[in-house]
Amino acid sequence: MKMFAVVAVFGISVAFAQTPDEKIARALAAAPRQMREGATVIQWKSDGTYETLKKGSNRLVCYDRSGEPGRQPFAVQCTSVGNLERVAQNRKFEAIADREARKKALDAAEADGTRVKPEFGSVWYDMNGPDQEHARIHVTIAVPGATSQSTGLPDNPKNGGAWIMNAGTTTAHIMTPGS
Repeated sequence: MKMFAVVAVFGISVAFAQTPDEKIARALAAAPRQMREGATVIQWKSDGTYETLKKGSNRLVCYDRSGEPGRQPFAVQCTSVGNLERVAQNRKFEAIADREARKKALDAAEADGTRVKPEFGSVWYDMNGPDQEHARIHVTIAVPGATSQSTGLPDNPKNGGAWIMNAGTTTAHIMTPGS
């Protein structure tokens, strides 16, 4: 048991000792290969703002989420720069430790219209796992306000194809099977 504690502490200190190039490479792991070179890489700060580690030339922005509560040891995400306001708002909600209070706050923002909408049609690339080698990429497409009726997609995964989750809300998104 002592051995595990030493390894865990050592692993954390290594994560914080990353060079800027290592931080950038880690954040870009979820980016599609053809978009990596032109992607922007940011590092979120605790106050909801961010620092730009690499300025890009396309609309893709990537960041590391490892170390956030409830995240896998390797957790990175990429999306459109048009979604940064949404991500910042999400981070504020995620900072609410009590699950019920967080859900209540999210529901209230959805109901009163203050929930920031993601860019319609934007793609979210999430890569999560115990380490980069064993991480899985999950791809969703934001369609805020969309429903099964407006898209023709089912609202569940029973048929094995793409489906819409959280239909009719700002969080509505198309789930892609196999990702």
